[in-house]
Amino acid sequence: MSIKEMVEKIIFQFSIRPNIGCPLIIGIDGLGGSGKTTLAKEIEQELINQNCQAVTFHLDDHIVEREKRYQTGHEEWYEYYYLQWDVNNLTANLFEPLQRGYNNISLAFYDKFTDSTLTKQTLVTSDSIVLIEGVFLQRHEWRRFYDIVFYLDCPRELRVERVLNRDLYIGEYEERLDKYERRYWLGEKHYMDIVKPIMNAEIVISHK
Repeated sequence: MSIKEMVEKIIFQFSIRPNIGCPLIIGIDGLGGSGKTTLAKEIEQELINQNCQAVTFHLDDHIVEREKRYQTGHEEWYEYYYLQWDVNNLTANLFEPLQRGYNNISLAFYDKFTDSTLTKQTLVTSDSIVLIEGVFLQRHEWRRFYDIVFYLDCPRELRVERVLNRDLYIGEYEERLDKYERRYWLGEKHYMDIVKPIMNAEIVISHK
């Protein structure tokens, strides 16, 4: 499916949405390194080209401070899946306000350089199309909020290459590999096992 085809489907869904007082909410899901951020940017730009109002939220902008997700006494995969984001806070301050048509979305944005958060407001009008991209989007607390979910099904070999070459902040290559094996990939396996996101997404985009 091309970007234009995706956007055509989104615009059609926007035109038939049952509540015109609320924006359309699109989830862009996939595991680490699958290309979610790139796809979100491409869809947003094409929506703008089609004279649509588009707003994108990147889930990784809203993780919690390190002390809340590291050395908590839980296994690392658990910290990643269950503690990296304040799920209840995002439900109350992002998903529910969007679904109710609130204009001002107030969220904590994480700054990795200072390991702190700063609350900012984002204006979302009722005639907007909202893109939310990130890993674990279809967890049971959030799945009901999306009008459409796109899932990027990218081969593991390619995702591994991308993340290990991308996340230089972790350290040397062996340190990156070790952290992914201990933390991120086990968290992703848990997600795949309990949520089955490929089965539940409206549209699965296979990497070619």
